[in-house]
Amino acid sequence: MTTVAAAGTDPLPGRGESRWRRFVVRLFRTKPLGAAGAVVFVIFLLSGIFAGVLAPYGINETDLAHRLEPPSTEFLLGTDHLGRDLFSRVLMGARLSMIVGFCAAALATVVSIVIGVLSGYLGGWFDMLTQRLVDAWMTFPDLVLLIVVVSVVGPGITQIVIILGLLYGIAGSRIVRGAVTSVREHVYTHAAQSIGAGTFHILRRHILPNVMPVVIVLFTTRVGAVILSEAALSFLGLGVPPPAPTWGGMLSGDGRTYLYLGPWLALAPGVCLTVVVYSANVFGDALRDLLDPRMRGT
Repeated sequence: MTTVAAAGTDPLPGRGESRWRRFVVRLFRTKPLGAAGAVVFVIFLLSGIFAGVLAPYGINETDLAHRLEPPSTEFLLGTDHLGRDLFSRVLMGARLSMIVGFCAAALATVVSIVIGVLSGYLGGWFDMLTQRLVDAWMTFPDLVLLIVVVSVVGPGITQIVIILGLLYGIAGSRIVRGAVTSVREHVYTHAAQSIGAGTFHILRRHILPNVMPVVIVLFTTRVGAVILSEAALSFLGLGVPPPAPTWGGMLSGDGRTYLYLGPWLALAPGVCLTVVVYSANVFGDALRDLLDPRMRGT
């Protein structure tokens, strides 16, 4: 006598795990550069999370006897003009960059999903009005808009997360809308509409699952873009206010003032910023190639 699996249970235990395992294996086998980017990004992420444990000194612990010392075994990345350990400050800067990057990218993804899904599925006058507003929003230069808004609301992590999330979320909604417009014309969507399925049911069961690859890639690329934008704001003095160390602030302050006496002051945060943004971008490109069925044969 055969036993029927209970409703809502997976008849093949471990199927989801094996699917993720195959995906990871395929990532490392076919996209080694993307896999290396993922590993590097995870290392920076873990370094930011455990910065309080990994940092050998306090981020504002000064010692004028060791000011502007080059990298050594005692100070891995050297010290600044106040004798503060640069390695500890770079680790804390990684934490702030990751917090801003992930939170702002998550907010931007949610905004893109809401605007893109509704605009692409409903169509008509709502789609036309929404897209014209998005076009008007995208005509403003990103950096100028960021400077104006931050100057009005003031610097801070919360303000920067909200501003960057809205900036990249509204712009990224066009990508989600394009994917939704394509999925909306598929046979299964028309079949669900013909049997009387509600709009929310179609969006939840048919539209969103089929545009998730696009959303995942959009999120990964937005993380690097947000980190770079936050560094640009901090470089201009509009980012997270001191004494919190940020990579952009370290480049703008000590990095420029003492560039000739201590070039490591600019090299350390600059290299970290370059590596983490590049790793996030190549990982996003690899995910796009693996998740897009049209790219699997190339």
